[in-house]
Amino acid sequence: MLDPPTQAWNSIARCYGRNGCLEDARFLFDNMPERDLVAWNAMISCYSQAGHHEEAMGMYEKMRNENVGLDGFSIVGLLSSCAHVGALGLGVQLHRIACDKRLVRNVFVGNALIDMFAKCGSLDDALSVFREMRKRDVFTWNSMIHEFGVHGLGNDAISFFEQMLLAGIRPNSITFLGLLCGCSHQGLVQEGIDYFHQMSSKFNLTPGIKHYGCLVDLYGRAGRLDKALEMIETVPSRDDPVVWRILLGSSKIHKNVATGEKAMMNLMRLGALTAGDCVLLSTIYAGANYPSGFAKMRKLIKTLGVKTTPGWSWIEISNQVHKFVVDDKLHPDSMQVYEKLEEVTKRAASAGYVKEEAVILNLLGSWSEGGYSETPSSCHSEKLAIAYGLAKTPEGTSLRIVKNLRVCKDCHSFTKFVSKAFNRSIVVRDRVRFHHFKNGVCSCGRLSVRRMVAIDEEISILKRSRFVLQLKTHPMNR
Repeated sequence: MLDPPTQAWNSIARCYGRNGCLEDARFLFDNMPERDLVAWNAMISCYSQAGHHEEAMGMYEKMRNENVGLDGFSIVGLLSSCAHVGALGLGVQLHRIACDKRLVRNVFVGNALIDMFAKCGSLDDALSVFREMRKRDVFTWNSMIHEFGVHGLGNDAISFFEQMLLAGIRPNSITFLGLLCGCSHQGLVQEGIDYFHQMSSKFNLTPGIKHYGCLVDLYGRAGRLDKALEMIETVPSRDDPVVWRILLGSSKIHKNVATGEKAMMNLMRLGALTAGDCVLLSTIYAGANYPSGFAKMRKLIKTLGVKTTPGWSWIEISNQVHKFVVDDKLHPDSMQVYEKLEEVTKRAASAGYVKEEAVILNLLGSWSEGGYSETPSSCHSEKLAIAYGLAKTPEGTSLRIVKNLRVCKDCHSFTKFVSKAFNRSIVVRDRVRFHHFKNGVCSCGRLSVRRMVAIDEEISILKRSRFVLQLKTHPMNR
């Protein structure tokens, strides 16, 4: 084509992007004779769908510099990236733009806003957008139910599910994933079992491996490891490593060596063993004071050459996302970060923080050579992110952090006491759920602060009504 139109350039750029050739797509984009809004949206979409969220948000800055406006497609793509990295500041800017352009009533923009606010830890804002939407589809309801679930608010997820049915929206399999997740995190065992069975009996939906995994997790967190094993036996695809890995995690919670070893053996049988699995079983051995178990783990790691995913954390400061990795020395302000971290650790210690002993590292000293990226003695990425946030934000500012791995026990304790020592609200989104730290308390306890207040109010009412005995069988105290 001697003089290809802009639409042709856009099509080829999208083609490259969707096939993972992002450099080629960007080269084509940069060399277009003329770029329209479709071209910009195509690049944002390519970056976002490929997981290159910082590059996607960088396109927005470039659009602003070139005075290019946004439409609904631009906003949805950018909000998706904001949700993944926890960029609440930029998300709020996009919300304002959507309001100015009257795009919030668009169901796709509304759904993207709900997803962004919830994944950035701001459930109240997500709920506000939900209430403003005139049209809601199943994805709208699913987003709210799922986010209540991962925030540990199972009863709220159930309440929204009931409202969804009253609104005439038929639930799908994603709806029940959110419900089961919420029941699991809040310990609502019987409710979770009931909803699992309702999938097929009432809504004619076939449970998938993730639903079975949620039920295994539900039993496991409640300490009913025997029932969790029974559930695995009923899974149609019981050779899926997901259920065995969930059982291993539950064994760690309850320090059950036998069940943990059984889960590990099945992961090895399936060829799905990871370094994270070795960490979990080693922690179980540590809790049981079983040094020979450590020796087995060290030998296993050397034999299999098991490696793990590098740990990193994101934090947004002044609408700019900063990424930290374990023992990070590459950040431009790394010297300031480590100086601040020393101060933060001292103040947290004065508030009651005691560092977890690095038992696993001492017994498995070769792990660093094997690629284990966040050992107990290393400086974990969320600690660096917290120190940077405290150094760069005014007193009283909430810190929001996104982490790609589970928060370890030491970092969890550290963050609790930092929130107390500095009087800060700290929200951490790890690989599984949200942790809201405030005044030395985390929301991932058995009951959230919000739920405990609700229970206190109900206790007062029951006492005044002389029905205290009913409290023993109250659903919220199961």
